[in-house]
Amino acid sequence: MTAGLDGTVRVLLVEDDDGDALIVEELLKEAGADFPLRRARSLTEAKPLARDASCVLLDLGLPDSQGLQGLGWLTEHEPGVAVVVLTGVHDEHLGAEAVRAGAQDYLFKGEVAAGVLHRVIKYAMERMRAEKAQRELQAARIYAEENARLERGLLPSPLLADPRLTVAARYLAGGQQLLLGGDFYDVVQTPDGWVHALIGDVCGRGPTEAALGVCLRVAWRALVLAGSSPGQILSTLRRVLEHERQDDTMFATLCMVTVPPERASVGVRLAGHLPPLLIAGDGIRELEAPACPPPGLGSAADWPGREYAVTAGGWSVLLFTDGLIEGRIGRGAERLGSDGLMELIAGVRADEPGLADDDLLERLIDQVRKLNQGDLDDDLAVLALGYAPGEAGT
Repeated sequence: MTAGLDGTVRVLLVEDDDGDALIVEELLKEAGADFPLRRARSLTEAKPLARDASCVLLDLGLPDSQGLQGLGWLTEHEPGVAVVVLTGVHDEHLGAEAVRAGAQDYLFKGEVAAGVLHRVIKYAMERMRAEKAQRELQAARIYAEENARLERGLLPSPLLADPRLTVAARYLAGGQQLLLGGDFYDVVQTPDGWVHALIGDVCGRGPTEAALGVCLRVAWRALVLAGSSPGQILSTLRRVLEHERQDDTMFATLCMVTVPPERASVGVRLAGHLPPLLIAGDGIRELEAPACPPPGLGSAADWPGREYAVTAGGWSVLLFTDGLIEGRIGRGAERLGSDGLMELIAGVRADEPGLADDDLLERLIDQVRKLNQGDLDDDLAVLALGYAPGEAGT
């Protein structure tokens, strides 16, 4: 039989008639029931007791509750408690209606044997347990389906044709969330050979932020494929955000990287976002760009950038959201930060020379979580765009 948190089964009888209450008590004794039975003579008296009950035997004719009124209160305020209604012989339709309204079973007064009453109570509690498990399973399915939809919108497959380029990416929800948050990324190669990469972070977490992130990511890809200039892209994304956001406090930070067809340079544009990192044979460095306000916190009409020459021997650009560097270092309040992230990358590369970007991201996230001593508080997204001349991409 299902029990409460402390392992004790508690049955509450809500019955105003002393004779009927005595019959129920005697039937349970006769059946050898080993659980305590408490009694309330009205719904008002039962309300403070129902919270601790495993099962409620509810009379449908009480001084302060008639018909399904008491059942309605129980299903609304104590949905985890099994309910068996007690009704008269001539009110079978009312018992059936009570089951449809949320009761686990019903019994006729005066026609209940000891063993039947005991079994019905056990059955009602097991049915409640099964219904709860079914609800939890359904909720898990809904979360999984919603996550799949959000993932397709926030974390799409890259559009790449150059076999010399690779993309590695990871997303990790913070705070043991089941749903994805507002972090997003994308990579698109246009017909002229230019490659554009984006990472963004909608401030806040939850389905509202995720939905806004999907809007921004889809709009960005469409604008890139349409051949819009960076300034046009940013101003359009700002208008999309202002139109789609639910309140005026929502904003998003963005980082955009562009690579020309010869792959000899990298352009960086930042809208309130963290600078990406360039990882090459000669070390690791930040790729900074002129400051530009994030969409939602300004009316930027341009998206100024900065170009960086890159080595012909191969390189990777690491774009990431702040969840990757805001984890704690040990027990204090100190955070990892960009400098700490670069030290981690240097250490991993020293320990495992020639490590592929996909494996590098795995090592980094593992180390960041270890330093934080557990799950990170914020969502993180990280994207590595790599170039290896003469090598086929995966």
